[in-house]
Amino acid sequence: MRIPTKSLTTLFTLTGKPLSRTLCTATETRTQKLERIADEIRDLTKLERYDYSVLWRHKMGLNKYGPAVSGLGPSSASGSGAGSGEEAKAAEKSAFDMKLEKYDAAAKIKIIKEVRTFTDLGLKEAKELVEKVPVVLKKSLTKEEAEPILAKLKELGATVVLE
Repeated sequence: MRIPTKSLTTLFTLTGKPLSRTLCTATETRTQKLERIADEIRDLTKLERYDYSVLWRHKMGLNKYGPAVSGLGPSSASGSGAGSGEEAKAAEKSAFDMKLEKYDAAAKIKIIKEVRTFTDLGLKEAKELVEKVPVVLKKSLTKEEAEPILAKLKELGATVVLE
């Protein structure tokens, strides 16, 4: 995505002066300064606000996926390929999604009731969810939380997997 140069230059010249000069005066209190900055941001057009948010994230070292990666973390410091393979094995998956793949039609009502017990859904919502097979019933479960639910649903005649 390319940001138009004209839009970025308007961010720096809101009142015809450089932005740094308009935002910093010695006689203002901190609160007045922040209120003035907020008013100037509020007065920007939608496109200018978007450009400002992109510029702000760039200046803060953020991208749209979160904080910037410096490349100096523990995985890059290890130098050997075997070391990073061991780290991948050690970082075993801890959060699972419970997915209902299919169920026995005779046990549909029992499965809907069971889904209601661990999802806090109403009858209608649980019925619609179960009828959307294959569907993720619950996300980010630990292995310990998922095992009893998994066993109960399998006992009722459902095919459930942890992903």
